[in-house]
Amino acid sequence: MPKVALYNQSGTKVGDIELNDSIFGITPNEHVLHEAVVMQRASLRQGTHKVKNRSEVSGGGRKPWRQKGTGRARQGSIRAPQWRGGGTVFGPTPRSYSYKLPKKVRRLAIKSALSSKVNENNIVVVDTLNFDVPKTKEFTKVLKNLSVDTKALVVTDGSNENVVLSARNIPGVTVIDTNGINVLDVLGHDKLIMTKSAVEKVEEVLA
Repeated sequence: MPKVALYNQSGTKVGDIELNDSIFGITPNEHVLHEAVVMQRASLRQGTHKVKNRSEVSGGGRKPWRQKGTGRARQGSIRAPQWRGGGTVFGPTPRSYSYKLPKKVRRLAIKSALSSKVNENNIVVVDTLNFDVPKTKEFTKVLKNLSVDTKALVVTDGSNENVVLSARNIPGVTVIDTNGINVLDVLGHDKLIMTKSAVEKVEEVLA
């Protein structure tokens, strides 16, 4: 089982914690990670693109000239796609780009993402994160104590809302609950900071 150091908010090592080998110690599956990232990014697309087809553009209610006898090609409307100002053929319309991967694939992806952080020594486990009042300065001090000066994802068990409020104004720092942990956020941040209770909760769900 992979073992990492356990720190407190002051940055002092207070012990070690053994991580579940089947979650934090697997060989990351790069293909599954790619599939998960593509799925999440697709789900983030708004899909609000829209063009007008020939039934939606203005004008063109009258046949421009009679069917026969003019020597010109027959036309039914000046708003057909081949006309200037005409409707668009097969253009984008509002749609949802979201789709789902199989549950086992999603679980393997998040396990691979967590294991990659352990392999790169980019995971930091703290015994607890508690703030009596929301204070950005205090959270900044905690990050400094833990020697974290890059983009960081903080995963908590959701028991202290002051943690979220204290970190939301710090650039590059994202705080999420264990229920919201996802591949895109884990891979998109350089450091992964987890509370001990968050680790236990993740292991309980994914084991």
